Amino acid sequence: MVKRSKEEAKSYVLKMAKEHDVKFIWLWFTDILGILKSFAITVEELEGGLEEGMGFDGSSIEGFARIDESDMVAMPDPDTWQLLPWSSADHHPTARMFCDVLKPGGKPFEGDPRYVLKKNLKKAADLGYTFYVGPELEYFYFKLGKDAQGKDDMIAYTTEPLDRGGYFDLTTRDAAVELRRDTVINLEKMGIGVEYSHHEVADSQHEIDMRYTDALTMADNVMTYRLIVKEVALKNGCFATFMPKPVFGINGSGMHVHQSLFKGDKNAFFDPKDSYNLSKEARSYIAGILKYAPEITSVCNQWINSYKRLVPGYEAPVYLSWARRNRSDLVRVPEYRPGREKATRIELRSPDPACNPYLCFAVMLAAGLEGIKDNLVVPAPIEENVYEMTSEERKTRGISTLPGSLAEAVQLTENSKLVKEALGEHVFNSFIENKKKEWDDYRTQVTEYELKKYLPIM
Repeated sequence: MVKRSKEEAKSYVLKMAKEHDVKFIWLWFTDILGILKSFAITVEELEGGLEEGMGFDGSSIEGFARIDESDMVAMPDPDTWQLLPWSSADHHPTARMFCDVLKPGGKPFEGDPRYVLKKNLKKAADLGYTFYVGPELEYFYFKLGKDAQGKDDMIAYTTEPLDRGGYFDLTTRDAAVELRRDTVINLEKMGIGVEYSHHEVADSQHEIDMRYTDALTMADNVMTYRLIVKEVALKNGCFATFMPKPVFGINGSGMHVHQSLFKGDKNAFFDPKDSYNLSKEARSYIAGILKYAPEITSVCNQWINSYKRLVPGYEAPVYLSWARRNRSDLVRVPEYRPGREKATRIELRSPDPACNPYLCFAVMLAAGLEGIKDNLVVPAPIEENVYEMTSEERKTRGISTLPGSLAEAVQLTENSKLVKEALGEHVFNSFIENKKKEWDDYRTQVTEYELKKYLPIM
């Protein structure tokens, strides 16, 4: 695809708005936690907005600005223009564009997650690399109930599944086939390529895999994907959640991230002479991921609930190891197929789908590039099932683990020079502060578990 110049892209947007009789345009951006933010402008404001951006108050956006410096500018990225597929046929269509957040003087705002990712992608570009990713986001569909007062017009969220299907099931038990179909159609209408969609391991758990692309486009796609999955579910009388572990005792939802570096059209991770078909750069990249994985975990798994998923078993990787076929390892290398050099990649299996994709992709890339820069040597692959090893065996083989709680993960991140440099001081400090507060709020709660276990006997 030939990339348009900025002026060509702006002209294209104005032309599309006129041709499709668009009335409203949603301007999208995210806070540091990856929560999608939006405000709408009318088509009459579009041309001016494309030239100068649209001002907004950033003081209430998590991780943005203090009240005394709250003025922000949302600068639309015309390359992200898309019509929203759920626009009603008898109304004016609505479009959306992602925005870069700027300071009033026009400089990038250092607290904008999209800017953080762009900064790290530039570091890769300066080394001649383009960073490609292909995340696999899992999620659950659950039934909606009535609120506590039994009112039909009030939503009550349950964890009651829609189906009792299993991995790749195609039976009447998989009640969400049409939901997935509608979601894929809506994604493709918004220019997002889809490779697979299927039932996952747990009851009512599903996955739709987007086609591999550059990291910035993919981060935007992840934000769009999560919204469309939820929109389609609600329009069909249920709801979808990307919560990492919504139900005790069954598999949680992960976001396995396939990734590679290209130099022009050449996959920098491929080497036909290597036993795993991995280049020296790929091996050092893996070594960087393994070395820095504990430090970046709080960014890739940023919620209290994330660590209810990251426990041994349930296909959640917690051990710092890598292999080709073994899915108990943190990093997996999909097996090479002859003639598919461009598909050579590594898969990081620890992130979950509730992360901020801009920050997640940024710290993964930073860890991998650091491995390449320092010529790190990857340890021997572990093809055995790490879950079945004793703690003594793992210790002997030098296999350590990811942090076991948000508090532990945040402490490791707080002391990480790599993460601080990757995120920038503003996002780094705001993120750490937010996560510490979340942990304090959680640890002081009296939970239903404690009441059931201790109240009768104490």
